[in-house]
Amino acid sequence: MDREGVSTGTEWESRVGYSRAVRVGPHVHVSGTTATEDGEIVGIGDPYRQTEKALETVETTLDEIGLGIEDVVRTRIYVTDIEDWDTIGDAHGAVFGEIRPATSMVEVSRLIEPELRVEIEADALDPDAMATLDSGTE
Repeated sequence: MDREGVSTGTEWESRVGYSRAVRVGPHVHVSGTTATEDGEIVGIGDPYRQTEKALETVETTLDEIGLGIEDVVRTRIYVTDIEDWDTIGDAHGAVFGEIRPATSMVEVSRLIEPELRVEIEADALDPDAMATLDSGTE
């Protein structure tokens, strides 16, 4: 199967050695995504806004690879304060309320910048690629 990477061109991708997303066959894996834009943190002190921004980036990444937010089947939410679970959950629910992917929310001691409160990973399935696999053609 072909492997396709999506890059945003940030310094971190080349330095750490990762892609914003990787597609292999019907599977798309979006790397941990935080609330940053043009190198600046969005929504400092506001976990709802940070969740919104991270999910906007996930959606933009999926769009670049030809999928939509409705193709997400799993998210992983890393938070620095589990007391923010309801606010972060509300922002996640505003995007995924009808889609309802499998998810988990885990408290971590810290993210890469202390002002970041949430990081989200997402996995998606390409329904067209799944149909191709199901039909036995590729």
